[in-house]
Amino acid sequence: MLLGSRTTLGAFVPDDYVAMYCWANDIVAARLDRAFRPANLRDVIASCETGSDASRVMFAIRQRTDTKIIGYINIHNISAVHRSADLGIRIGDEKHRNKGFGKEALALGLDYCWKHLNLERVGLVVFRHNARAIAAYAACGFRKEGTLKRILFVDGAWVDLVLMAAFRPVRKRIRNDSATRSDPIALPRGNTAAAA
Repeated sequence: MLLGSRTTLGAFVPDDYVAMYCWANDIVAARLDRAFRPANLRDVIASCETGSDASRVMFAIRQRTDTKIIGYINIHNISAVHRSADLGIRIGDEKHRNKGFGKEALALGLDYCWKHLNLERVGLVVFRHNARAIAAYAACGFRKEGTLKRILFVDGAWVDLVLMAAFRPVRKRIRNDSATRSDPIALPRGNTAAAA
């Protein structure tokens, strides 16, 4: 389990499936990230159980003070070769949105990508009109890479997608003076051929 100051990321439990089913079938929330398609419970449960699929990791988001699920993070298209992945996040109910839970969970998820999956790049797509999500992504280090114009038809209108990505933070190397000193290499006396 990954622990933040107010949220945790962890595995799904069977009690989470009802909430996940309701969120998957929330037509209002769907307007922020996809065209609505009704989901059945079996498909929702299958999406939560990644099993041995090395290309996906799913985390349930919970408040530290409560065991009920409030959202999820989906890290998918994980490529060990290219050291990249895509990420999606949803805070399920409106009452939990705009309170910093998503931002903290996103920061925990990114930290997991850098430290446990050894990724270099994490990308995502977001509807251009979803300003709240774009601001949260930017606050966690995501930067805009481009826009796909009129790519989706959602709720009777064409929608643009913004492409964003975060890159592994560059860590400063700790300088070890004893290892970086330029000490001359001592050669045995009389062996001038070895020095040439």
